[in-house]
This record gives sequence, structure tokens and C-alpha cells, in this order.
Amino acid sequence: MAIRMAKGLNRVMGRKGTVFADRYHSRSLRTPAEVRRALVYGLGNARKHVAALGYRLAPAYLDEYSSAAWFTGWATPPTPPPGDAPVARAATWLLATGWRERGGGPIGRDEMPAGRE
Repeated sequence: MAIRMAKGLNRVMGRKGTVFADRYHSRSLRTPAEVRRALVYGLGNARKHVAALGYRLAPAYLDEYSSAAWFTGWATPPTPPPGDAPVARAATWLLATGWRERGGGPIGRDEMPAGRE
């Protein structure tokens, strides 16, 4: 999205070059453990940021701005909201079952991403 926005802004401003200070970095996740860590990051990042501010969230907390309520890989799954999930089903072994079978098992709802603050 940032690339599309940068190209559009450069076109409107009649210029070329960097628009945003940060750049998007992507790489393929190749192992079940990497996929599990990425899932923990996406689903638990809000919990980590709240903890950095000195607060604790209840173990059952789910980030309302994520697809966590529809995620099926929780160790203790919540009741999903009514209606269709807003995300597509996983299409590869690595994302559908590999991360759970060989990457460390289901994700605890109180897990947070590791790493720098």
C-alpha cells in the first residue's frame, strides 16, 4: 500500500524519490516456527504494546482490530462472532497446519511477540 501511495504522491507532486521514511520489508516465511512467530506477532502485538506502557490485559483479550476472533489456532479458542470470517482460509500446509504440528503448537491467548521494545 505504501508503494502505491508513494507513486501516487510523487505523480501528483511531479517528482521522484522517497516519500516515506520507513520502507516495507518482506521475505518468505519458510519454517513452521517462523510462521508461528509471525502469527503470534500479528495476533499479540497489541498486548505487547499495552504491556510496554505498564498495563496488563486479561488473558482472554483479543485485539478487536485484528482477525483474532476468527483465528482457529488458539489453545483456548473463543466463540467466533456470527457471520462469515473476514479472512480467507489458509491455502498452504505451512499456514494451515504446519506451524501448529511442527512449530510449537496452538497459540496461548496471553502470548506476546518476543523481541525489542
